[in-house]
Amino acid sequence: MYDINKLSLEEKVGQMIIVGLDSDNAVMHLEEIINKYKVGGVLLYKKNYKNYGEMIALVNKIKKLSRKNKIPIFIAIDQEGGRVNRMPKEFKNLPVANKLVCKSKEKDFVKLSAEITGEMLNKVGVDMDLAPVLDIKRFKDNQAIGDRAYSENIEEVSKYGIEYMKGLQKNNVISVVKHFPGHGATKDDSHFKIPKIDIEIEKLENEDMRPFENAMKNNADGILIGHLQIRKGIGKIPASISKRFITKYIRKKYRYNGLVITDDMRMKGIKIRYGKNNAIKKAFLACNDIIIFKYDNNISIIDKLMELAKANKIEMKRINKSVIRILNVKEKYKINNEYIKEDYEFISDINKRIDEIREEVL
Repeated sequence: MYDINKLSLEEKVGQMIIVGLDSDNAVMHLEEIINKYKVGGVLLYKKNYKNYGEMIALVNKIKKLSRKNKIPIFIAIDQEGGRVNRMPKEFKNLPVANKLVCKSKEKDFVKLSAEITGEMLNKVGVDMDLAPVLDIKRFKDNQAIGDRAYSENIEEVSKYGIEYMKGLQKNNVISVVKHFPGHGATKDDSHFKIPKIDIEIEKLENEDMRPFENAMKNNADGILIGHLQIRKGIGKIPASISKRFITKYIRKKYRYNGLVITDDMRMKGIKIRYGKNNAIKKAFLACNDIIIFKYDNNISIIDKLMELAKANKIEMKRINKSVIRILNVKEKYKINNEYIKEDYEFISDINKRIDEIREEVL
């Protein structure tokens, strides 16, 4: 059992950060990221490794550095299958979500895919997956969400999304469902601009938010908030940095006490609109439990967050609530710093199972 009273303010604020290792420079500065700033997690990208062996070496390096800290570190990834695939080349790619559902009348390909993904991630030392997508498919396959969504049907999105979430959890992988309150409601891509949702808030609640509400009721570990502007609900402030929105909907309306996690705060749209560091400050003040942002030359912004905390711009009670949620999840999933061993026989078995799905779905 982790004792929050034994953590310094620096350690508490660090737990609320996941740093994306989006460059070689980030990997070179892992010691600073993990041991100086004591971040709660890191997010892996496919560019971090050329092959399976390099991935295992990186995971073990992260775990080795984390051993110097009081609390073990989350190792997260953004693994969906299809267009969003972060696994090294030795692993075959699972089909995108929409194709799995289209063929699921004969076999439950969603469940099989979730189990394979969970086993695969657990075996390579990844303990958090920013998946599944619980957005509704409203536009063509090549749109920002498109075929990454399970269905145009709300009930199908809920059914298959929750099934996938439970498949990850069953294999000791934390599932963070995304992108609340519903990225499927806009054609725009939040990687490049702040998407505007023009749907009335009541309609959004009854449709796009429903799968997330159902996931919360089914013990979702985390909800990822999108940089989505709900103009007919909360105005111009994106959901990811709106304290009013997070408090009103996630905490009060749905009474959810799991992790609230931002999408990457250094995506182009929100970074240009608010400034790369100012956006992170706003996310910190908006009652998010965990803030994700890519390493960009340095992460001294964490020092600025410390200054906000010391100046009582954010209540210690609020920081403690977030840290307790984080520690509870780490304890629940027994997050640890044990080294991972290479297992090529496992890859062969996984690929056979992926081939069986691909042959029937693609």
